[in-house]
Amino acid sequence: MTMEEKMGVSSREDDGKDQFPNGMRVLAVDDDPICVEVLENLLRKCRYQVATTNQAITALKMLRENRNRYYLVITDVNMPDMDGFKLLELVGLELDLPVVLLSAHSDTELVMKGITHGACDYLLKPVSSEELKNTWQHVVRRKKPDSKDQIFAENRDKAQGGTGEVGQTLMSSSDKKFIKERKDQIEDEEDEGDDNEDENEDPSTQKKPRVV
Repeated sequence: MTMEEKMGVSSREDDGKDQFPNGMRVLAVDDDPICVEVLENLLRKCRYQVATTNQAITALKMLRENRNRYYLVITDVNMPDMDGFKLLELVGLELDLPVVLLSAHSDTELVMKGITHGACDYLLKPVSSEELKNTWQHVVRRKKPDSKDQIFAENRDKAQGGTGEVGQTLMSSSDKKFIKERKDQIEDEEDEGDDNEDENEDPSTQKKPRVV
């Protein structure tokens, strides 16, 4: 018996090219041996490579020892050694991997708890292959930069006068001319303010000549 079998882990890989999303490596976690076997078969029908375990602690150990191996974690919520919410929290803090939660309970409170803890999806048992077929999208979404952040950066760069490459590309010649004129106008107003301040200074505060 291998070490993986002693720890309750199975890691059989499909033959063929590892072309995403085909061959995407998924770690499935469920304390029920029947549920984890069904889940493994469904994931393999989606042409994913699957490793399974019935212990959340073992799953965490596998992830820590193989940080760049797995793309996605699918875990049951109710497990005796560590519940899915705790596993979700630790995976998010240490590994930043997308996690899908599975549960037989559809309570709104549980669903909201999973989402607020960082789960990318919450699926109800019995799960279908159609629901699992598109889980690769969570991997792509996690790796892709947020388009909103990109737009915000471009607008911020333009507001700062186009000092960066993006800002200079977005600004027209008329925009640059207007900004330059406005800058000169502000500097002139500041100079006039300094002159007026000197003229309006209280004479009593000025130093009196010394009388000999």
